[in-house]
Amino acid sequence: MIFLLSLATKYLTLYFYSIKHCMEDITRPLLPNINYPADLKQYKEQDLEQICQELRQYIIDVVSVNGGHFGASLGVVELTVALHYALNTPYDKLVWDVGHQAYGHKILTGRKSVFHTNRIMNGISGFPKISESEYDTFGVGHSSTSISAALGMAVASHYKGETDRQHVAVIGDGAMTAGLAFEGLNHAGIENSNLLVILNDNCMSIDPNVGALKEYLTSITTSKSYNRFRDDISNVLIKLSELGPNAHKFVKKIEKSIKGTLLKQSNLFEALNFRYFGPVDGHDVQRLAQVISDLKDIPGPKLLHCVTVKGKGFALAEKDQTKWHAPGLFDKITGEIKKPVSDKPQPPKYQDVFGHTIVELAEANKKIVGITPAMPSGSSMNIMMKAMPTRAFDVGIAEQHAVTFSAGLATQGLVPFCNIYSSFMQRAYDQVIHDVAIQNLNVVFCLDRAGFAGSDGATHHGAYDLAYMRCIPNMTVAAPMNEEELRNLMYTAQQENMGPFSIRYPRGNGVLTDWKRPFKALEIGKGRKICDGEDVAILTIGHVGNFAVEACKELNSEGIHPAHYDMRFVKPLDEALLHDVFKRYRNVITVEDGCLQGGMGSAVLEFMADHNYNSQVVRLGIPDEFIDHGEQPELWALCGFDTNAIITAVKKTAVRRTTATIAS
Repeated sequence: MIFLLSLATKYLTLYFYSIKHCMEDITRPLLPNINYPADLKQYKEQDLEQICQELRQYIIDVVSVNGGHFGASLGVVELTVALHYALNTPYDKLVWDVGHQAYGHKILTGRKSVFHTNRIMNGISGFPKISESEYDTFGVGHSSTSISAALGMAVASHYKGETDRQHVAVIGDGAMTAGLAFEGLNHAGIENSNLLVILNDNCMSIDPNVGALKEYLTSITTSKSYNRFRDDISNVLIKLSELGPNAHKFVKKIEKSIKGTLLKQSNLFEALNFRYFGPVDGHDVQRLAQVISDLKDIPGPKLLHCVTVKGKGFALAEKDQTKWHAPGLFDKITGEIKKPVSDKPQPPKYQDVFGHTIVELAEANKKIVGITPAMPSGSSMNIMMKAMPTRAFDVGIAEQHAVTFSAGLATQGLVPFCNIYSSFMQRAYDQVIHDVAIQNLNVVFCLDRAGFAGSDGATHHGAYDLAYMRCIPNMTVAAPMNEEELRNLMYTAQQENMGPFSIRYPRGNGVLTDWKRPFKALEIGKGRKICDGEDVAILTIGHVGNFAVEACKELNSEGIHPAHYDMRFVKPLDEALLHDVFKRYRNVITVEDGCLQGGMGSAVLEFMADHNYNSQVVRLGIPDEFIDHGEQPELWALCGFDTNAIITAVKKTAVRRTTATIAS
């Protein structure tokens, strides 16, 4: 009896000991032990849900105090964990589209300890970047590149005989609206390569998605009969497809018949020769891991339709997905977004000046319409869309279409204001030349985020628009020094017979609080003298002219008096102004927030050479290299064209005088 009691006590002790440790295992944090996908694979599938909870909270903790893109990464936490659990990354190639959603990916691939440096100068990039990690298979920042890139990798693997390597492109339904995505799908359908496209469907890009594709995807996700049937039949079809090539062909016919019947329409992706699977719950991590693992065994191009919620797990981000795309710093408990508070009136953002001004102009000119490629809030076109919904168009992530659509409007006598970020306009360069400039159509290009875009880095810096626009015949190229100048340039651009007109302005705030002044038409190609001076002339274009104003104030206090001219137009140049400058000054400094090759400084040098002047010209601007992310003032200083850099450049040639002899 004593022996039995002892034995029972022993087993009860072991039982309670095991229960205790099981409870500890449930509550013990798992994410601290996961630095790479290999660590993730050590856990069981039932642990993945807890890992997702911890990963989501880690993103919230870090982004709330450091800033960055927010809602997109929260929405794909389960998908990210499932992908790295089911795939053999980095041997298997995982390509993220745009990269807004890649924070979880970065944390799970060796960058957890430095994630707090995300988007900070000299820290890690906010987007996937080949030079940063072998897990970042393709550098991204602009949308809709993932399918083409992953297909290229898949074809290369086939060529090299790497038949076991997987290639996965994760693309959002917003990015899927771009022409490049369809081009990639069209090509992939005939290559029969080992490619899996995961369509992350959350009905959002930065703003709510628009267009026929959105309606089509909605019809799939809301078809009750199809959704009830899909899970059972997909399991059967996967098993049947393993029986050989003949069975595979039979299965494809069954799938097309079922999907076409239940959806009462042909399947777009099936028509492009993709095997379509889904829709699946993008927040069921165990199911996702199983599905992705199963799809690895199915040959050819495949598309998995994954339905997610942008901002998942943070209630406010789920409710207002546009606001929480990149909210800045916020209190993770209360959700209060932290904005700097000033006791003085602050200048508005340039984008808001554009937004209010186009409405004001459109009220007076019935020909004006507004166009934006999926950036209504980022460009403030949403102000016109609300005030005049029939005269403002969001065309989706489709910059090429936005430009040619604008050209079509212009042929019928309307005046389109096509608002596109400077770096995004690069995607539509052929349309600017072929469809607008050659036909000399009055399309007004308002290029937001010109110059350094800040924390988004090299993919978003608007470094090249002055150079690539000024070489196009018929194009007027201008940049305002402040908000009043932006309004006047917009007013000027919508006058009769203006032709193609490019206006660039930076991200962030202007310099005037009293900016809403009466409109004034500006003379095309006419600059202005800000202040007269001696020894050195400073020529500026755009917002950086304000740096020169501050530099001149500092220099004047030290007895140095440079002249300052705001060129206002890069094309046509103010030749009368330049003749005066080169006749009077042996030393000239040009300043621009754009690339030095081909920019305003280059235009000035060309003028000098063409007219046989021989002054010494120093050009300040963005050098011939890709500049990484950082705050705008940091980058201006890094590249040597902020206020201090202008002061230093002037002091190298100017003469210091003991008394002020120049009237400002």
